[in-house]
Amino acid sequence: MALAAEQMERYLRHIRLEEVGIAGQEKLLDGKVLVIGAGGLGSPAAMYLAAAGVGTVGIADADKVDLSNLQRQILHSTKNIGQAKVLSAKETINAINPEVSVPVFEEMVSSENIMDLIQEYDFILDCTDNFETKFLINDACAAAGKSFSHAGILRFQGQLMTYVPGRGACYRCVFQAPPPKDAVPSAKQVGIIGAMGGVIGSLQAMEAVKFLLGIGDLLTGKLLTYDALKMEFRTVKLPKKNKLCPACGKKEL
Repeated sequence: MALAAEQMERYLRHIRLEEVGIAGQEKLLDGKVLVIGAGGLGSPAAMYLAAAGVGTVGIADADKVDLSNLQRQILHSTKNIGQAKVLSAKETINAINPEVSVPVFEEMVSSENIMDLIQEYDFILDCTDNFETKFLINDACAAAGKSFSHAGILRFQGQLMTYVPGRGACYRCVFQAPPPKDAVPSAKQVGIIGAMGGVIGSLQAMEAVKFLLGIGDLLTGKLLTYDALKMEFRTVKLPKKNKLCPACGKKEL
């Protein structure tokens, strides 16, 4: 496809990158990314995907915008309080880039619907805030052969990893099973600094963009951690893929 004059202007800074160019921008325009969770992580991730010109950015979230969300969830504004997050997200994304298609799914992600949700997408972003859904996303992506980025944030800390089938451990290989209920405090209980979502969510968007372009090194087989108080990033090499992992191991036995 040929880029229109307005697209050439909008994406000029991308096109001037040797690693992207016109061909790379066309890949982004053809790309489809599903953002599960339109909160602290999903907000910056979705906005940067839209700005980058990713052609389809799906949003899945069952919640409505609450006043307490606005300290960190920059997809939403005061006027959106009480509105479904997916609709607020769509409004913001299309204000940034009207070209982007934004399918919305105002529903809880569950074992009943997740395979249908991820089916049409090239890359999935796990921007959720609970362990049960994180394991569900991992297991579904492993079963469907989908690549995804996991992230988590709490207080002043965050972490990030990417799973690509056949290239390193999945989330379940590393963490095995959700912790017992109430074993790990939630952000609602112990707090979270607002900008943490911006740091880690933006990195998720970067992983998605690199995946769609086929450039650079993804966080496969590695866990990136960030401590905001120490202003310290660390990259931890993960154990090798567990061949007995119930999510991804059986595919290669």
